Amino acid sequence: MNILIVEDEDDVRGVIVRALGADGHAVTAVANLAAARKAVADAFFDLVVLDLGLPDGSGLALCRELRGDGVTTPLLVLTARGDVTARVEGLDAGADDYLIKPFAVAELRARVRALGRRGPVVRSFVHTVDDVTLDLSGRRATKSDTQIPITAREWAILEVLASRHGRVMSRYDLLDSVWGETGDAAAKSLEVLIARLRKKLGAQVITTLRGEGYALAGKSTS
Repeated sequence: MNILIVEDEDDVRGVIVRALGADGHAVTAVANLAAARKAVADAFFDLVVLDLGLPDGSGLALCRELRGDGVTTPLLVLTARGDVTARVEGLDAGADDYLIKPFAVAELRARVRALGRRGPVVRSFVHTVDDVTLDLSGRRATKSDTQIPITAREWAILEVLASRHGRVMSRYDLLDSVWGETGDAAAKSLEVLIARLRKKLGAQVITTLRGEGYALAGKSTS
């Protein structure tokens, strides 16, 4: 993958660059928001690893800008704050996942692999729920004919649920399929992203069966 690293601490940036480079990724590293904005304007990236505490502003600003422009590139945010409020702020701004500093390099690699994985193979079909249309093959979502920006992690959730054709999928299986783990951090992220999808597309799109899991409402056509 072609990965952009936005991190102002030289030692942390060096560790990330070496780790991801050793995994075979092409890595571009910058130290501030201004350089990050120029990088994303000049090149395509498969993934952005973004520190929130930067010298010229918060990484959340870049998250919001990219999502506001309809960019769905996966975003992994790095933060020194581990409280729930900080995590929710990051996910609400458009991040797909977060990693709390200090972090283990092995966990960084695992989260990058998870975000870089393509979702499950889904046949080319369109899923509709009332006025919402989800083009699963083209990854294009519209509501009342208005395009809705959906992040990579959100698409992964929708694709997994769509593959069930309306059947309920347990939270455990959904976490394992999308995150590759089932721990508390992933579970909290899932709750936030489900809420965010409902806010974007409508509360009726994803149904919850308490104690069982989630299902995608509507129907699919080939």
